[in-house]
Amino acid sequence: MKYILFFLIGFLLLVTSALHAQFKEKPIINLENEDKAFLNWGYFLGFNQYDFKFEYKNDLDDVLVDKSIGFNVGLIGEMRINEFLDLRFEPGLFYTNRTLGYTGFANESDALREVKSTYINFPLLLKISARRFGNWKPYIIGGASASLNLGSNEDSLDDNSSGTFRMTKTLYNWEIGFGIDFYTEYFKFSPSIRGIFALSNELVPDNDPDSPWTGNIDAMKTRGIFVNFTFE
Repeated sequence: MKYILFFLIGFLLLVTSALHAQFKEKPIINLENEDKAFLNWGYFLGFNQYDFKFEYKNDLDDVLVDKSIGFNVGLIGEMRINEFLDLRFEPGLFYTNRTLGYTGFANESDALREVKSTYINFPLLLKISARRFGNWKPYIIGGASASLNLGSNEDSLDDNSSGTFRMTKTLYNWEIGFGIDFYTEYFKFSPSIRGIFALSNELVPDNDPDSPWTGNIDAMKTRGIFVNFTFE
């Protein structure tokens, strides 16, 4: 979380500086026709922090989640609808690592499960922008996505009794976020923050219905936060 807080502070300072420059004097308008093309292309880089939301069958000890910082990279395809609306397709690769902690085990090898996930994400998003103010423009963005988890272990015959934590390969999500487009002399730069929330259960239960690792879990759904820096 400290990395995300550092980014938020830097993000606010950047916005404050841009606003100060904007209203201090009349700016030179950069890339005046940037948003008028029917199709626009770009790419993004960033980082993420994924979590799990658990739903339990009985009121027993919760599964603890130790989160870490992962990274994102992907492409952007944007179709202009009008001055304020754009339809975006942002296929990307998202790597993350989460460690699950269980109570009631004497051995650490049984109490901890490291869950490494590499998601290929396919979101279809609607970007709603405000009117452009000089060389910056705020926006909100949201939509739905499907993700393919390359590290799911869904087809593995082993389960947690052999140290293998299994998840489904495919999950469906909704996403929502906000950001600001900054128009530089040569390209459009857009820092943004976005949340992702899974709609589908991602857990593949152990073969034993009374498994101490999955027996009490009714559903396990991914949720996370992304910080992306886009270049168009």
